[in-house]
Amino acid sequence: MLENVERWLSTRSWSVGDRPLKKLIAAKRSSNATVSVVLPALNEEATVGEIVAVIRRDLMLKVPLVDEIVVIDSGSTDRTSEVAAAAGARVVHRDDILPRIPAVPGKGEVLWRSLLVTSGDIICFIDADLKEFSSDFVSGIVGPLLTDPGVDLVKAMYDRPLGQAAGQGGRVTELMARPLLNMHWPQLAGFVQPLGGEYAARRSLLEQLPFPVGYGVELGMLIDALHLVGLDALAQVDVGVRKHRHQDGQALGRMSAAIYRTAQLRLARGHLIRPSLTQFERGEDGFEPRTYSVDTEERPPMADIAEYARRKVA
Repeated sequence: MLENVERWLSTRSWSVGDRPLKKLIAAKRSSNATVSVVLPALNEEATVGEIVAVIRRDLMLKVPLVDEIVVIDSGSTDRTSEVAAAAGARVVHRDDILPRIPAVPGKGEVLWRSLLVTSGDIICFIDADLKEFSSDFVSGIVGPLLTDPGVDLVKAMYDRPLGQAAGQGGRVTELMARPLLNMHWPQLAGFVQPLGGEYAARRSLLEQLPFPVGYGVELGMLIDALHLVGLDALAQVDVGVRKHRHQDGQALGRMSAAIYRTAQLRLARGHLIRPSLTQFERGEDGFEPRTYSVDTEERPPMADIAEYARRKVA
């Protein structure tokens, strides 16, 4: 491992217990920083309510750490919006944000648009499919941003069990993202969960970053942040164990293709020769091909969007 990565691991990797809530509240008051929590959600009625309720109970009612919880519904066909609102979140539909630019499917699209409907100086993203959720996920990754002005982005790190097997989750991370980072961006090799959906950042950084519209958003954001603010402005916090819904192998293949494409653009800013992925499923007459398009669109930095600029002035 590179010497500067080893140094980074010792100086920019923490545990949630390193910053008690009392310390975070004091830092928040002294800095006057505000905190928004954003949950991108698509058909997550089974889990989104509990996540919102825990954050609201622990970090809004018991202590004033979080200022707003916003659920961005990206087209759910179940009761995600109703459940989230009942639990205390403000729910905004993806298509109602920046309507002059038609929305496309994808997690990155939702995260990008969330900057227009939140007000926090610090934005904390939390996936809406987490089970047995703890508010440590939020306080842990927000903590360094409140206490250390030199930190701009913080990723959560955790164990990811697959069923009953400890540490076997994160298959795309181990098979795609980690090799890419180690080979091409070795400064980022110290991140335990580079693709994790739980991270927090300063708005001042997020508004300068392009957002891949799909699954490449986490990798792209990490790489672009490295180039924009440097390794020492990035950090990670151990928050324990992350349990969530796992996807099947073919879905992970499509996710991997989007992540590889995101990396390719950042390596060469070149042209993707074939932005599609063919997979195979067994049918009545043998294996049948199924071809899926790979996300090829990225949204520009939000600072370049006129509506966002007008909102900041107002």
